[in-house]
Amino acid sequence: MKKSFKLSELDCANCAAKMETAINKLDAVDSATINFMSQRLTLEASDDQFDEAVDLAQKAISKVERGCKIVR
Repeated sequence: MKKSFKLSELDCANCAAKMETAINKLDAVDSATINFMSQRLTLEASDDQFDEAVDLAQKAISKVERGCKIVR
C-alpha cells in the first residue's frame, strides 16, 4: 500500500532529509519520501504492516523534530 500524508509543523529541510533517512531504515517500511516544499510524506509498506509503519514513522519523525506530526 502506498499513501501520502500531510506533515504539520515541519520547519526545516535538513530535518526532513534526516526524517526520510530514518523512516527508510525501518523494517516495516518499503519506501518513504518527504517533500519539504509540499510538506508531504509518501509512505509505502505492505498492507498488513501499514498501520505499524505509520506509527513507527511518527516515532522516527518525533526524534528529529518533536512538534512535527503526521496528519491522518
